[in-house]
Amino acid sequence: MRTVGWNVVIVSFAYLASAAELPKKCSAPPEYPHTTLVKKYSSRKIFNEGEKIYYDCAEDFTPSKGFRAVQCSRGKWTKLTLKCEKKSCGNAGDLPNGQFEYEGNSYLGEKVFAVCNQGYTLKGPNYMICKNSGWTGEIPTCEEGEATCSTPAVANSLSPSGEVVRAGDSVNITCREGFQLDGAQQITCGPDGRWGPLPPQCLRTYVPTQLPDKDLRCGVPEAVRNADLADRFTTMKSFASGDRVHYACEVGHVQAGGSRYRKCVDGKWTPLHLRCERKLCGSAGEITNGEFVYTGVQFGDTATAVCDEGHLLVGQATRNCMAQGWDGRVPICEAIDCGEPPKVANAELQGSQEPPFTYRSTVHYRCLTGTLIGSREVWCTQDGTWSTLPTCNDVTCPPPRVQGGFWSGASRASYEHRDSITIECKPGYASTGPRVVTCGSDGRWSPGLPRCAPRARPVRRRN
Repeated sequence: MRTVGWNVVIVSFAYLASAAELPKKCSAPPEYPHTTLVKKYSSRKIFNEGEKIYYDCAEDFTPSKGFRAVQCSRGKWTKLTLKCEKKSCGNAGDLPNGQFEYEGNSYLGEKVFAVCNQGYTLKGPNYMICKNSGWTGEIPTCEEGEATCSTPAVANSLSPSGEVVRAGDSVNITCREGFQLDGAQQITCGPDGRWGPLPPQCLRTYVPTQLPDKDLRCGVPEAVRNADLADRFTTMKSFASGDRVHYACEVGHVQAGGSRYRKCVDGKWTPLHLRCERKLCGSAGEITNGEFVYTGVQFGDTATAVCDEGHLLVGQATRNCMAQGWDGRVPICEAIDCGEPPKVANAELQGSQEPPFTYRSTVHYRCLTGTLIGSREVWCTQDGTWSTLPTCNDVTCPPPRVQGGFWSGASRASYEHRDSITIECKPGYASTGPRVVTCGSDGRWSPGLPRCAPRARPVRRRN
């Protein structure tokens, strides 16, 4: 029984040893912000040791630095260094007699606005939009002369019309009795000769009446993208012809044009022309030794902090663009600390180094006894460890033995590392190889000892 038991134990250890030698495989690779795995790898679940796979930047993003590849090593994937930035249109150029003001960082979908200098009037649209093909839209120009606007003729209003108003001046629109203002009451003449915001309308105030024909009533208005029906209408199930309802932009959105109102006419709702756009959050902040990678800068977008090489993130990595701006705080990228430099036997640190010893900090070693083998300079790596340490070894070379050769100087039992001597051949001997040799770090003469061979004696001719 004892023999059988030992056999089982031996077989078990043999199995464990063989299993430990098997190469470890990697599971599906991790996901990284703003990147996509190359399609041919996306369906696989297991990858072999040493196998490489590749990432691409997501749509609307472009690579800024780093490498696309990661490798399966000991059952884990190496870290992806590829960084992707949102595509940008860059500078829109110069605007003679004016300047361009940018909405953000010239990313896709963002606008650049034209602003003319005093005494010049904007002709054409006042903005261009960044698209994949670059800045698109009619290029604005600034022409000499002060911009003016004609007072808008708003039907059913008490406001005068036909008067000329200078840029920067404002007018108030007042509706006649029995009409209700739809839009902004005060509008301002812009530098491009256009009113902003758009002139309002004066709509007739409707007094609900009882209609005998129930078929002319409207049901609950259908849902509208990015806008909600005002609370006081949400509990109503039926509306009479002529009834009006109004909408408000959803949380995180602002009105960018159109009217908030729609009307029930002969059992059907008139179209809603309200346009709601996502609020802008702008920049999420600046990170020393790092940067934010954005999905965008509008409501619902995210900004993810990525630290530079050799730095660790402290704080929340991702900020979200909310209705009131970016949530959370700007994180910090702290330099990796390697701690005190390790001690090297028979050596001391040279110079005055003081902590902290962060990424790329360097120290120098000097041997107290023996010869320094390796680099005297050691640095703090991105992994938080010190680079390869030198050693201090006693290295000597024995006296060279060259038959037929000699060298000057007193005879010594041994020579130290880097000692050099010059070897000459005795009369009657010819030298081959180097004359000057040096004691190397391996205890051998470098580049090798010469040879002294006897010269051939001349043959005498008999008369």
